[in-house]
Order: sequence, then structure tokens, then C-alpha cells
Amino acid sequence: MKITFMGAGSTIFARNVIGDCMCTESLRDSVFALYDIDAERLEQSRVILEAMRKTMGGYGRIECYAGVENRKEALRGAKFVVNAIQVGGYDPSTIIDFEIPKKYGLRQTIGDTLGIGGIMRALRTIPVMDDFAKDMEEVCPDALMLNYVNPMAMITGYMLRHTPIKTVGLCHSVQNCSLSLLRALDMEDKYEGVRDVIAGINHMAWLLEIKDKDGNDLYPEIKSKIDAYMEQPDAKNKVRMDYIRNFGYYCTESSEHNAEYSPFYIKSKYPELLEKYNIPLDEYITRCVRQINEWKQHYGELCKQDAKEHKRTREYASRIMESIVNNTPYQIGGNVLNTGHLITNFPEDACVEVPCLVNGSGITPCHVGKLPLACAAMNMSNIAVQLLTIEAAKTKKKEYIYQAAMMDPHTAAELDIDSIKKMVDELIEAHGDYLPKYI
Repeated sequence: MKITFMGAGSTIFARNVIGDCMCTESLRDSVFALYDIDAERLEQSRVILEAMRKTMGGYGRIECYAGVENRKEALRGAKFVVNAIQVGGYDPSTIIDFEIPKKYGLRQTIGDTLGIGGIMRALRTIPVMDDFAKDMEEVCPDALMLNYVNPMAMITGYMLRHTPIKTVGLCHSVQNCSLSLLRALDMEDKYEGVRDVIAGINHMAWLLEIKDKDGNDLYPEIKSKIDAYMEQPDAKNKVRMDYIRNFGYYCTESSEHNAEYSPFYIKSKYPELLEKYNIPLDEYITRCVRQINEWKQHYGELCKQDAKEHKRTREYASRIMESIVNNTPYQIGGNVLNTGHLITNFPEDACVEVPCLVNGSGITPCHVGKLPLACAAMNMSNIAVQLLTIEAAKTKKKEYIYQAAMMDPHTAAELDIDSIKKMVDELIEAHGDYLPKYI
């Protein structure tokens, strides 16, 4: 069996996913095909993974494929394809996504899922994903793509609507949602055996139910602790806790992410909100710079110490593969199309994050029904941006990029239409060949 990892220069993530496969009896004899356009980072990943493979019994085989010219061979015959690419990287693309909007007075925290940063990242990434899909249709048409790339709903939505490739979008935030909430409120003792229901869209899926092992609803106790939490000056999870106060439910992704998905928290006329909610502007830029500066040292440490050992993580990828190969049931929170109105008050074209059953038949999404109206409204403000961005990528019409930016809640709250259009034009020009030509 062949498992292909696209963007394998992302060494830590590749180590986790492939290491998990090496810990799994039904997967460990696989060919692990590593693909990246950066030959140096690909070789670093190979060194770490090969050392780990030998330490863990020498099962399977690692193959490396560097450069676009070798992409088709990396994919040939794959049963599973894990996608972890980043088109344009930190320099120049992430810098552009932050610095140009900043000139217009538009500030961001992460800029990879929604907002003008998320829109531009999708427009850079979708053409590459389209090329992946064409290659896969030729050399591994039955493969399942496990997409970990942001903006999740836009990338996965495009793949499912406009290519024939079986795709599911996967995000760490679903697995960690209930634990993050209980831990923040000193209720971690209630986590063992917890039962939850999570549904919505990626990075803003709602914790609709959370019950302890005995079936008791934990929301009343949670809500009783919110005010005390919000009074802590150094608390980092205030936006999501504010969601509970105002919308009744907690959501999956971090507060620094969610601060830029709405018009409520980053406002130039109300700068005091940044301190009130502990919102870190330019957070993704800060993380990128830190990771780049620390990578050489970190890689050296990985080569010396425990990189050769691996304990299976909670990542979905290997568990999905194992479930399909062995025909054993497993549940995930997956990003899929809203076909058949899994969430009844969303359009069918939307990419939703819902409970899914995995077994030998593949991935089967579960019907959720109607979301609470305010939660659905929050999601729909994001879905509009996602659908317009996908339309722009498909048609190559600039008017849809304008409209996506105009509909973005944070962008529209800060800028007028003329400024939005001017900013979009400047971003398109700055990204150059990373974007196709728009008419």
C-alpha cells in the first residue's frame, strides 16, 4: 500500500502522521512517498523519518520525490494522499497578506482561514490543488485525499465540487474542542468519558452538546464560570468564552483565530478591545518568524534525541486509514459538502464540519439538522466569503474576489468598498505569478 504525503517538508507534521502509520500494524508495511518542491526540507524529513522507521522495526519503505516534475510519480498508485502544502510560504506570500492590508488600516491575527488573508491564500492554493487533482485522476483515481491545508472550507469545498477526487478536510480543533474548554475553566476532571456533538464550519463549528460520562449536561456549570474567567487579565480564550455569553455555545478554533472571523473584536475605532480580549495582532507573522529562526536548532535536536521514537498521536489521519483498511468503525469531525442538507439551514454548496462515520466503505457524513439561529448566522457570514472565493478561483473573474472581500465581516466593518477593491488589486499585483490571471 502506498501513502503519499504532499508538502513533506513540513517535517514535524509529516513525522506525526507517518509516525502514527508506523505505529499501526495494518499501515506500517506501506510505501511512504514524500513529496515537496523544497529539496532541502524534503531531505531533512527523510532523515528524521528513516531513522524513526529503522528504530520502529524497519517496516515499510520511504521514497522521496522533489519538484513538480516528479509529482505524478509521487502520487502514482497511492491509496491515501495527505495534503499539507503551503503555496507561497511565509516570504513572500504571508508577508504580503499582512502588510498590504495593514496599509489600509486592516489588521489581522492569523489570516489563513477567512478575511483577506484567507481569501488570498485560497486563491494561491486552489490552482495547485487543481493540478494535484488532474494528476491523481490519472495515476491514483480511487485515492482518498486527507486535506489538512487552510483555508480548509475553501480548499476542501473546491476539491469536492470541482474535481472528481474523494476528499475530506481534517482539523485538529475538533479533537481538542471540549478539552480546551474544560481545561480553561478548571473542569478537566469532567473530561474522561465526555460526550459531545460538534457541527458548523471549519474553525467555527459549535459545541452543541457536552455531557459527562453519566450523561449530565455540563453547559450550566460552564456558563456559571464564564464571568469569572473573563475577569482574568491574562486569560487567552476570551473570544470563545464571549461566544458562550452571547450565542450560547463554544466553538472549535482558538480565540486568536475567531477574533478575525466577525466584526466584533478587531476594530480600529475601539482599540481597547484588543487588550480586553487579549487579541494578538500579527500573531501568525510572529509564529512564522519564530519557527524559521528556531528550525535549524530544532532539526539538530530531532536528529540527536527522541526523533527515532514515536508514540501514536490523536491525529485523525492514521486512524482514518486504519479504519478503511480494516473495515472497523471510527468517528471523526470531518469537512465535507453539505449534500442533502446535513445542516438544514445551510446551502448544499457549503463545506461543513460535521460528525462522520469511517469504515471500509469510506467516509459517511452524519445528518445534524438545524443549528441554533445565531450560530447559523455567524457561520453563514463566513460561508458567503468561502463560496465567493471558490467562484473566483473557478471562473478567474476578479469581481468575485472583490465580492468575497466585501462580504468578509471583519473587512467590511473596517473599510469602504472603494478601499476594498483597491486593496484587492494591490494584493493581486503583489502576489504576481503565485496567482493566475484574473479578468
